[in-house]
Amino acid sequence: MILVFGGAYQGKLAYALDKFDIAAEDVYRCSRDGELDLDKTVIYGLEEFVYWCTENVVEAKTVLESRFDTTEADPYLDKIFIACDVSQGLVPMDATDRAFREMMGRTLLHLSKEADEVHRVFCGIGQRLK
Repeated sequence: MILVFGGAYQGKLAYALDKFDIAAEDVYRCSRDGELDLDKTVIYGLEEFVYWCTENVVEAKTVLESRFDTTEADPYLDKIFIACDVSQGLVPMDATDRAFREMMGRTLLHLSKEADEVHRVFCGIGQRLK
C-alpha cells in the first residue's frame, strides 16, 4: 500500500497518477457519504470520508479495517490512498472540525504504519518519506 499526502491543491493526484502510472478511471473520489469503492486502485480525497466518519461518530481507522479482509498478510496490498494533511495551521474553533482534524491524524498514522511507501507532495514535488 502507498500513502500520498500533502496540503490542499498541491498536486497529490497528478503526482500519484504519473509516479505510479495509474489511469484516471482507476481513481475513486471520496465524498462525505460514507462510501468507499475499494475496487479502485486509488482512493482519493480520503479526508472527505474521514469527515463523514467524524460527523457520524465512528472511527475512520476502524471502518477502513472492517472494509478490508484483515486476515490477509497485507489487506491494503494494491491500494494508493491520497489525503490532505489538515494538521497545519490554526486549530479550528468548531468542535466537529477539531474532532475531524484529530481523527484525520489518527487515520494517517495508521495508514503510514501499514504503508510500504509514504510520499509527501508540496507544490507538485513528491518526496518519499518511507
